[in-house]
Amino acid sequence: MTLSNMITRPAFASRSMRLGLAGAVALGLAACAPSFKADVSRFTTTLPAPQGQSFAVVADDPELAGGLEFSLYADRVAAEMAQLGYRQAATPQDADLLVRFDYDVDNGRERIRTTPGVGGFGAFGPWGPWGGFGGFGFRRNFAFGFYDPWLAGPDVRSYTVYTSGIDMKIDDTATGERLFEGQAQAVSRTNRLQSLVPNLVDALFTDFPGNSGETLRITIREDEKSVKAVD
Repeated sequence: MTLSNMITRPAFASRSMRLGLAGAVALGLAACAPSFKADVSRFTTTLPAPQGQSFAVVADDPELAGGLEFSLYADRVAAEMAQLGYRQAATPQDADLLVRFDYDVDNGRERIRTTPGVGGFGAFGPWGPWGGFGGFGFRRNFAFGFYDPWLAGPDVRSYTVYTSGIDMKIDDTATGERLFEGQAQAVSRTNRLQSLVPNLVDALFTDFPGNSGETLRITIREDEKSVKAVD
């Protein structure tokens, strides 16, 4: 074996392993579709089975009434009610059921995540640009088999999480009786209501109306909105 072979083979092996690792990561990401998790609580008494009863969605918070953003989310709720078999009324005064809807997101809070540092083995000596195979966490060239667990310190990262939620109530307009109350809440890295509220509505209407007094963690897969899992 020549000196040139001794030098080039480790470099080739290192590139091959990096490509293999990249492929494995890509496959893992493809197999793990993003999901949205929400805690859903529902309370119901005598909510009638869908038999063509009419409904109207109104803002539970007067400040939201008439807003374009509220109308967007109200249409989402109305679509879910219609899919169940209820009929949307022309006006709230004409409705058999009044659906009161509200939504919000907080100002967020900081979280800190700490992960321990990772040293490595210098499997290919001084030729590897990262000190050889397993060299994540340090950028020096070491002799064969040398390992130092203190080469990389802990990784400390801070990020903001937000708590969002929706609230829905259904009243019988003829009697004023409260028929249903439900809430869905989620913690996420975003405060964009445009993406949060539709997911929360999906969670709230999963297996609607549910069991009264029960709180469930409901997971919705982002790649297939029709697939809804109850944890």
